[in-house]
Amino acid sequence: MTAPGVTASSPAVGGRLVEGRGELSGAVVASLRTGLPPAHEPDAVREAHPWGEDLQLALHLLYELHYRGFEGVADDREWDPELLRLRQSLETRFLSSLRSALAHAPRTVEEAFAPLLVEPVDLTGSLSHRLETTGELWQLREYAALRSLYHLKEADPHAWVIPRLTGRAKAAMVAIEYDEFGAGRADRIHARLYADLMGDLGLDPAYGRYLDQAPAPLLATVNLMSLFGLHRALRGALVGHFACVEVTSSPGSRRLAKAMRRCGAGPAAEHFYAEHVEADAVHEQVVRHDVIGGLLADEPELEADIAFGCAATLLLDDRLAAHIEAAWDQGLSALRTALPGS
Repeated sequence: MTAPGVTASSPAVGGRLVEGRGELSGAVVASLRTGLPPAHEPDAVREAHPWGEDLQLALHLLYELHYRGFEGVADDREWDPELLRLRQSLETRFLSSLRSALAHAPRTVEEAFAPLLVEPVDLTGSLSHRLETTGELWQLREYAALRSLYHLKEADPHAWVIPRLTGRAKAAMVAIEYDEFGAGRADRIHARLYADLMGDLGLDPAYGRYLDQAPAPLLATVNLMSLFGLHRALRGALVGHFACVEVTSSPGSRRLAKAMRRCGAGPAAEHFYAEHVEADAVHEQVVRHDVIGGLLADEPELEADIAFGCAATLLLDDRLAAHIEAAWDQGLSALRTALPGS
């Protein structure tokens, strides 16, 4: 079912600005509203928690200027030098914290991806397994609202790596992205399919609609792919992120499709995940053999970056799952404010 007054597709316009969650995000919001440079204390970035609400929201708002922007914010703010200077500082803080947390993570592609190619027998701690077996409809709705910030821009950040690849890696990456973008059909674009899923769940599919309710662990997962996508120097990490998503998607999507069916979420809700079971099983082979294989053939020195991108993706996905599970275990909403009717 679709929420009253809501269509199942999102126009290509930006969302509304939300209120800040601290000094940094408040400075970004004020700057975007007034056109003035962002004003904050000199030590604000250094003192902010790298994975906290304030820094992650500030970074997300700045990244959105490279996607659809915001209502009432001029398009040319995308390249405002003061905003870019702040973004660089936030990115440095975020990236440094990731590198520190992953100092002992695998540094080869084989070590990074081998554990992901075998589905574990014990699925304890798997959020998709929980939703498949015991999840309730209100939890599926929360999960869908949270993940909308990722899926309604699905494949867009990864497209930035295309001009930074050559030969076999580029051809394979374009082939996968072609599928993600609907294989030439607007109604098959994966972001559109997700908007249809949201309609089945009675959620608003407007782009960025649930930003204000999204907690920092969710924002970090979305910011990660923007961070990797916007920097040529991180092209290896972006490929690692993309490959990690494709390799792990099919089993999780199978479980989520079953969860949607068990809870009677609706045909579009089930179809989104069922589509990814088959598509991502194929994409997994292509991304490992041709995207990663092609990139390593051209630039073998990027192997550690590819492994880092995979490890960072798993780290932040695990943190998000832990946040959601901890809230649900207490009977609480995993969003900053619960959805109406939940």
